[in-house]
Amino acid sequence: MKTREIKKLYAVMLSILVATVTYAQDGANMKRIESAKIGLITERLGLSPDQAERFWPLYKEFSQERAAIRRDFVRAKRNHDPSKATEEENQQLIAMGMEVKQQELNLEKTYSDRLLQVISSRQLVQLRKAEDDFRRMILRKIQERQQMERVRQRNNDRLNQQRN
Repeated sequence: MKTREIKKLYAVMLSILVATVTYAQDGANMKRIESAKIGLITERLGLSPDQAERFWPLYKEFSQERAAIRRDFVRAKRNHDPSKATEEENQQLIAMGMEVKQQELNLEKTYSDRLLQVISSRQLVQLRKAEDDFRRMILRKIQERQQMERVRQRNNDRLNQQRN
């Protein structure tokens, strides 16, 4: 792809993200975000049609397993108040966090080996970078939206005060 085409692709993906980040809880919007992620990864890795056909089912499987590992821990953290928990409960949460990290590492090792049968080591390194870049892009867009919402709210508050 030419640089200009790549920039256009990024602009389209970014537009999709901007339009959907605020409504990420909606299933349809989550699919749009996922589509943008797929587009970014496909472009960054330069997957051939044969590679893409074998890569995406494997990557989806990996992503689902990684999410399942994290799900219980996220729930436990959300329900945990360290100021009210006993020492034992705090210790249990720490141990659970370490176990989750170990499970994620084991999963990463397993799937890295499997992915290397489909893509090159260069592409695998690019995959990790693309995932990180995508995550940062989403977080940045969320922060921008939140900042704009705060500004909008302050402006509304000022208008309401002037009217009163």
